[in-house]
Amino acid sequence: MSTTVDLVASPIEEGPLAGIDRRSAIDAVRLRIGMAILLGLLKPGERLPDQKDVALGLSVSPITARRALTSLAEQGIVVRRRGRGGGTFVADEPPREILQEIAAAPSELAAIHKLVDKRLLFECSVSHFAALNASSRQLDELEKLTATMAEATGWSEYHQADDEFHRLVASASGLGSAVDEYNHALAELYAYFLPYPIEHLHASNRDHIRLVEALRGRDVCSAVEVSRNHVGILHQTMFMGLLEERQADP
Repeated sequence: MSTTVDLVASPIEEGPLAGIDRRSAIDAVRLRIGMAILLGLLKPGERLPDQKDVALGLSVSPITARRALTSLAEQGIVVRRRGRGGGTFVADEPPREILQEIAAAPSELAAIHKLVDKRLLFECSVSHFAALNASSRQLDELEKLTATMAEATGWSEYHQADDEFHRLVASASGLGSAVDEYNHALAELYAYFLPYPIEHLHASNRDHIRLVEALRGRDVCSAVEVSRNHVGILHQTMFMGLLEERQADP
């Protein structure tokens, strides 16, 4: 039986991936979880968030998350346990050949690098104008979001606050319709973000804290430099960078 939520398109389902590989929303979730396992970002035996939080953290509908997790369980990549202490866990020995089958194609890696560069251009622009135009209320809200990310205990909770943070910076820029273009570029790249260890994400949040300090000080140069470094590092820390680093190892 269909429900209302089934009919609501998610950012992935609306098309950020369509121009690159036309991967279905379910396969996009499978890719992101599978790549995180393949790269060791999710460890054997590690518990995944609840289905609802997986959906929120990966910006998909609950039914998409459920179907993707069911598919991964059927292939032995994750296991589901009932009762107290139950949930969905990374398999102790997930089949590597299947993980490699669902991984991103080499042709996608260059395209994702281009998405990083696209976001980098936008990020520097919105940070520049946010340093000039952000209101006290917006700055206070940005600071609260950095505190939320600092206290987050898992990747899903963190990514939700991270998304809100960057969209608020864009809104604070006062750039009008250009903010919509920024949000679209952000969604395109977020469609490829993986579940990272929370320690990695907390380290990234230090950039957010520095950015808010620069915005409060109306320091345009510092704000742009923080944003340039924050996004530019994605070339190395997103999965295409990690894969390329592995391939370069002797």
